[in-house]
Amino acid sequence: MSVRQGRRRTSTRPARDTDARGRFGQWREQWRPGAWNGDATGLTVVTIVLLLVGLVMSYSASIVDAAEAGDPFGVFRRQLVWASIGVPAFVLVANLDHRVWRRIAWPLMIGSLVGLVLVLVPGVGITRFGSTRWLGFGPLVIQPSEIAKLAALVWLADVLERKRPKDGTLHRPSHLNVPAIPLLILLAVLVLAQPDLGTTILLGLIVGAVLWVEGLPGKYVGIASIAALAAIAALAVVAPYRLRRVTGWLDPEADPLGTGYQLMQALFALGEGGTFGVGLGSSRAKWNFVPNPETDFIFAIIGEELGLVGATFVLGLFAAVLYLGLRVAYAAAEGFGRTVAFGVTAWIVGQALINIGTVTGLLPITGVTLPLVSVGGSSLVSTLVALGLLVSIARATPPPVSRLRSAGAAPRLIHRAGDHS
Repeated sequence: MSVRQGRRRTSTRPARDTDARGRFGQWREQWRPGAWNGDATGLTVVTIVLLLVGLVMSYSASIVDAAEAGDPFGVFRRQLVWASIGVPAFVLVANLDHRVWRRIAWPLMIGSLVGLVLVLVPGVGITRFGSTRWLGFGPLVIQPSEIAKLAALVWLADVLERKRPKDGTLHRPSHLNVPAIPLLILLAVLVLAQPDLGTTILLGLIVGAVLWVEGLPGKYVGIASIAALAAIAALAVVAPYRLRRVTGWLDPEADPLGTGYQLMQALFALGEGGTFGVGLGSSRAKWNFVPNPETDFIFAIIGEELGLVGATFVLGLFAAVLYLGLRVAYAAAEGFGRTVAFGVTAWIVGQALINIGTVTGLLPITGVTLPLVSVGGSSLVSTLVALGLLVSIARATPPPVSRLRSAGAAPRLIHRAGDHS
């Protein structure tokens, strides 16, 4: 054997090739964390159906206002563009290992806080309908508070997972309250300054869901719920326009052309729909009778055009999200995934219930949209990303039920609620 041949055999190039293949293999592991199962497939199907319903109804509900603005397809076209962004994001997130989100939790949280601050800078934030909630980047307009909902959930789940002891439970309430309550207060101050009470309520719902599933004792949950209701009531009293919403909700017939107008028209639209509706595209309420028919009150147009059958179908889709989301949360392989899965489920289903509750008169008007159905670009993309994250957690291989306690599981999904009260 020659010296040159010996040197070739001792070359380090094969080692570098092996390292490269190893890095590729690690990326492939993150790209396909598990096989598609029934829960992942079911969530994907429900997401697609809700998105299609939203696109159809956004066109139907917005065509009158859009035509008056000069382009009947304008609102629908923008929503379609946002869907073309959100769907690939959903596919990407659904196929990534959900634990990757722990690496970007801090940058995502910091970025959302920067966005919330920039919105409040004069000349930077975009004002619409009396609120300054948007940032413009050329033709792209985003709402940082929508990003903040996902960022708060992922960041809080990551911090609590780092604080979790080996037995899988966070015994001391201080371990839960110290990162959660200051975060909620900071986000609430920034979002209320826009002002946006509806998103503030949703942020409180997300943080509360995380604390509950992580095992916050029942007495603290009760105290926090009472404090939240008192804060919402105080915010309603100090702001005249919020107080008018409350009085209009309590007795809409007292001022049917003023504070009670929007609710009364929504109820008329729902009643007009009957069992099977007046027909897709045939709504009369969207002809300047129901304000914001394509956003906050799109459910009224659904009830009018598709009737009780169509409205029940939409409710059934969100009920499916609730059922499948809770199944995913219970079977998640580790605490971070379980907390995020429960938080995403509470966020989307809770937002849907708040929106439908305002349209049907069960709750005061809060300006909360119907997830995946109402017109709104940032909301659509953030919701699709959140559902993609839920699908990713569903794809992860679940441990046997007997091993849930040792897998860093969240206490509320193992014990009964009363066990930690």
